[in-house]
Formats: sequence, structure tokens, C-alpha cells
Amino acid sequence: MIRSMTAYGRAKEQIGPKQIQIEIKSVNSRYLDIQIKIARAYGYLEDKIKTYIKNQGLARGKIEIFVGIDVTLAESAFVALDDAYTKSYINALKKLRDEYGLADDMTVMSIAANRDIFSVVKEDEDTEKEWADVKIVLDQAVASFLAAREAEGNRLMSDLVQKKEYLVALTDQIAEKSAENLVSYRDKLESRLKNILEDNNISIDEQRILTECAIFADKVAIDEEIVRLHSHFKAFDEIFAGTEPVGRKLDFLLQEMNRETNTIGSKAQDAQIARLVIEMKNELEKIREQIQNLE
Repeated sequence: MIRSMTAYGRAKEQIGPKQIQIEIKSVNSRYLDIQIKIARAYGYLEDKIKTYIKNQGLARGKIEIFVGIDVTLAESAFVALDDAYTKSYINALKKLRDEYGLADDMTVMSIAANRDIFSVVKEDEDTEKEWADVKIVLDQAVASFLAAREAEGNRLMSDLVQKKEYLVALTDQIAEKSAENLVSYRDKLESRLKNILEDNNISIDEQRILTECAIFADKVAIDEEIVRLHSHFKAFDEIFAGTEPVGRKLDFLLQEMNRETNTIGSKAQDAQIARLVIEMKNELEKIREQIQNLE
């Protein structure tokens, strides 16, 4: 399954007296990093949410989850003030005012804007019921989030497959040009020797020409690099056909493609091959940038 590491999902539901809203967004990361923002009153749900997300088969990405729970108070619940936290918060505001000479605009409403000073207290808190309610909305948000990752992943895969096919075409052009160069070298060598030797009434040594051509062919031979590149292209398709995350595997495979391309470039003694190698390296860099987004 091809997934992008960049995605967004959202869900919102009214469940009994609670309005629950969950947003999930993710960006690129070498590892799986899950961060959850939830009101302190529901902090006990954080581990359950993390475990739930990890069980979705995600391998990489920095994932941020925002959980908002607004409660319409029933007779069995009331708002309590966290006295210790509130006192510490107000003292911090006073210190900020005094040390930086700020205007004192503290009011009940401005302080109450920090909702962490309050907590909803229920007579008999049922944590499993709270989790069940949150999970209903979490299921929807995660489904939306995963669908977005897969949709973007499929778009990237389509683009990468096109780029890979272009690399195959460039590789075939290089192989064809390399073969032409060997024939051209033999013809030029034979013509040069013929002009020199005939002027001195010396017959051409066909074996010597063959030897020189063999030395040249060995020096510029790129057959092995071409074969390995085609093997890498096949592995590229096999990775996409699999069910595991592809990002790390493609990154390694791309390094191997770059190595073979650089070797061909170092052996190239033809301007056209050199230009094709430059085009391949440019396309490989585009692929490298793209696969950084894949899980």
C-alpha cells in the first residue's frame, strides 16, 4: 500500500452531552512520531489514542492529533476550578507584568480564557464510556486521514512510475549510443591506420586493430552498469507491487541507481552519452525529492 506522509483528516460528532472534534495531520519524518493535544481533564485518554494510531499500520511521519471535547453540563457534572494551577498561572502573569512593565489588564474573563484552569468533574467518571465516545469520532477522523494519505500516495506513485519509465528510455538510449561508439571507433581507427600505413607501403594488421578495439571497448564498457540499472528498474516495480511501506526501500534503491549512473558518466567518452547521463541524474534527483514524502 502506497501512502504519503502528508495528509489531513477531521471528524466531528455530538454524542450525548459531548461535542467531540478530532483533527489529524501529518508531515514527513524519518520515524513515527505521534503527538496528541487534548484537554488535561481527558489526559488519561492519550495513551489509548496513541495505541490506536500505532495499530493502524503507520510506519513513518510526524502525526499531530487535536482532540476537542465540549461538554454540555448535566446534573451529574459540574465545573471545578484547579486552585493550585490557577494560583500559579496568575502569579506567572503578575511576574510577566512586573518584570516587563506591561499594563495590567487582567480580568476574570481574560484569565478564564485559559481553559486549563477548569475541569469538568463527574460524580462517577466512566473512563471506558469516555473512550468509547471518543473512539467513535476517532474512527471517522482516522478513516479520513488514511484515505488522504493513500490518495496522495497513489498520485505520487503515478508520477514516480512515469519518471522511472523515462529513466528506462534514457538508459536504452545510452546503451544504443555506446554500441554505436564502438563501431565508430573501429572504423575511425582502421581509416587512420590505413592512411598512415599505406603511405609507407605497410599492410594493415587486422589483429592489431581488433586488439586496439578490444582495449577501447574494455575501457568504456558499460554493459554491467546497464544490466544493473535494468535490475533496479525491475526492483522499483516490485516494491510498488508489494504491501509494505515503500519509502525507505526506494530511498536505498535510488542510491544504487545513482551509483550506476555516476559510473557510466565517468566512463563516457561521448558528448551525447554525457548529456544523457546528466538528464538521468536530474530525473533521479526529482525522484529523490518525491520519495521523501512516501511512508
